[in-house]
Amino acid sequence: MNKKTMGIHHITAIVGHPQENVDFYAGILGLRLVKQTVNFDDPGTYHLYFGDKGGKPGTIITFFPWAGARQGTIGDGQVGVTSYVVPKGAMEFWKNRLESFNIPFTVMERFGEEYLEFDDTHGLHLEIVEREEGEGNTWTFGRITPEVAIKGFGGATLLSAQPEKTAELLENIMGLEFVGKEGDFTRYRSLADIGNIIDLKLTPIGRGTMGVGTVHHIAWRAMDDQDQLEWQEYVAENGYGVTPVQDRNYFNAIYFREHGEILFEIATDPPGFAHDESEATMGGKLMLPEQYEQFRGQIEKSLLPFEVRELQ
Repeated sequence: MNKKTMGIHHITAIVGHPQENVDFYAGILGLRLVKQTVNFDDPGTYHLYFGDKGGKPGTIITFFPWAGARQGTIGDGQVGVTSYVVPKGAMEFWKNRLESFNIPFTVMERFGEEYLEFDDTHGLHLEIVEREEGEGNTWTFGRITPEVAIKGFGGATLLSAQPEKTAELLENIMGLEFVGKEGDFTRYRSLADIGNIIDLKLTPIGRGTMGVGTVHHIAWRAMDDQDQLEWQEYVAENGYGVTPVQDRNYFNAIYFREHGEILFEIATDPPGFAHDESEATMGGKLMLPEQYEQFRGQIEKSLLPFEVRELQ
């Protein structure tokens, strides 16, 4: 069996206060809050999803916000940088926007592309790159129009405790195409036109520690339930301990930790985020899985309130 993932489904990170999280990703970056629910394993904590207008795979970043939690350290065994892609010609808009919010950034080049590098409020490393490929995001929020809006993920930079093992996994099991090497990075590409570029750092930098400002896991796309079951079998056959299928309401998920210590998930594209509320209204209220609905009052009292607001 040979399989190829389409690329990134979503990336999940740990952050601090939910209002600060929402202000940054919706208010400053202009992403849509497509779903507010709870951590299914810890229902006293939000699970917030941000993406393009339709919440398509390859655009979704998700967060567990824990106000007052300890700061993590970005390092081996994690996604080091999350990359966002914007339309060609949008870079100056984003430079000016970050400056207007006093967000420091640097400009650098990698594999012939210009990147705008910066951190979010809680220390996550982000970058913006221009590319022609990828469907435009029709979501408009504040001053961010479709002409400059983030389309979704450009990709991610992986930090591995065993880069050679992670490289083997990416190419020979996940089915990514080797693009080339530059400096301390190897680049891989998936079949999709978004969430498709993975840069693997070739030199370990020291083990990361989980906490605020770090990525918890990266999820790869499976077309449907059957494709996911094939992935589950395939991953196990190649010597990785993989979990049973877990129902996450908006997708099904399986997990395994690769040899470089990065937590991988493989998530189904369907059913998506509009199956329990309409696309027009999704993200507007707290949605709970069926097993927690009877505890709604208690859960709502335990969660810190926030609002999606335009920031000037």
